Amino acid sequence: MPAIAVPAFALAWWFACYLIGRDPDRASLRWQATALVSYALGVAAWTLAPGSDAAEVLLCIPALCWAGAVVSLLPLTPAERRPVDRGALALGAAFLLMIIFLPQAGRLVVLAPLIGGLTLLWRLRAQVVPRMIPVALTVMAVLCTGALGLLLFTAGGARAAIAALGLDLLVVGYLVAVSHAAEAGERLRPDLRRAMAAGLAVLVLAGIPAAATMFLVPEHDGVAALQFLVLAAGATLAGLGAQVRRLLDRLALVGEDRLRSDRAALFLNADALLRRRERRRLHTVGETEFLRMTRRALTDFGDLNRLARSPLTDLPSVERRLAGKEDQPRARARELRAVLRECVSALRPPGPFGTTDDWRYYNVLQFCCVLGLNPYARRPKTEGMSREARLAVDWFRRYVPEAVTKQWVREAAMIVAERLWSEVATRQPELPATPGEITTRNR
Repeated sequence: MPAIAVPAFALAWWFACYLIGRDPDRASLRWQATALVSYALGVAAWTLAPGSDAAEVLLCIPALCWAGAVVSLLPLTPAERRPVDRGALALGAAFLLMIIFLPQAGRLVVLAPLIGGLTLLWRLRAQVVPRMIPVALTVMAVLCTGALGLLLFTAGGARAAIAALGLDLLVVGYLVAVSHAAEAGERLRPDLRRAMAAGLAVLVLAGIPAAATMFLVPEHDGVAALQFLVLAAGATLAGLGAQVRRLLDRLALVGEDRLRSDRAALFLNADALLRRRERRRLHTVGETEFLRMTRRALTDFGDLNRLARSPLTDLPSVERRLAGKEDQPRARARELRAVLRECVSALRPPGPFGTTDDWRYYNVLQFCCVLGLNPYARRPKTEGMSREARLAVDWFRRYVPEAVTKQWVREAAMIVAERLWSEVATRQPELPATPGEITTRNR
């Protein structure tokens, strides 16, 4: 068993940490990371107590989390997303109780949410990016079903089932990461290859001694548990390398604020280079993708690290602003932020602050995206706000439902995208498209 358990545990734990480190705010990545962690714990539990109820439950939970990841990939509007996410959590909790209390054969009920999620994904497959995701996830679902059936209904197929389930979850994790990278306009392979090299190094340097120790001391559960702890620590360092490095700087460079800031900027530039797409001619990007890039950039306005990975850093206006300056990812991100701020300022009607229809697009972008205010927080922070910002927050809270605010953000992003697209089209005379090509239909 250690020959399978050690690499399965180490790779699953490492990949879970990598997915969380890539974007902790993305629900699909969190769901899949939870699935991988549950699988890793299930492998450890099965190694210590083969066939135990706890091990079986832990190995069934990934199917539930996978269903949550599939639901997170659905191309829904913000108004549709919230009830669907809440329903997924409630349904997941109900099915978790079922697999805990049902007998062994009944635990296959865990596949029901996954089937439902895949059905919805197929219905909306025309809007899913990349297009191959529904097909690939369906194939992996068949493998997951076979692995769980082998685990729950056969006595001698546990090792093959655990190995197949681990492979299945690693592939699904990769597909979820591909979907996230495509939506965010980022590169995946260079960053993943570097992290994979670190994960394999941990597997060789710590995994081989751990497996050998388990073989030599087979009857001591405490020793085996300690080996899994060592593997988890090493895999965490490999998967969360950038986050661990920043934490060490905070601990070791206390009082060296300037040095810590300079090191953080250098490391963030290096990380952004791994995930930033190669420069390309933006006029070759499709209408839907360009709109999605613009909406993402406005949403990430306050996060310079995410803006550094945006393809919009190759806009002609950004290139002009960078003339004669240092060309680094964070420098491009700062110039992109300035361009977006100008686009938002252009939406402001003349005169003092107002709340009429003419002001709604400016207000929603200026206060919710540029300034990063959340009018619907239970305790909105008002310290240091200007009078205009206070009035805007109060207006949103009193008179504008949150769903309407999110819809306004989408509509205003279309206007900004049209403005940016017109500049791209002007720089490329052969481009057949016109600014009006960025339509205002709901997506």
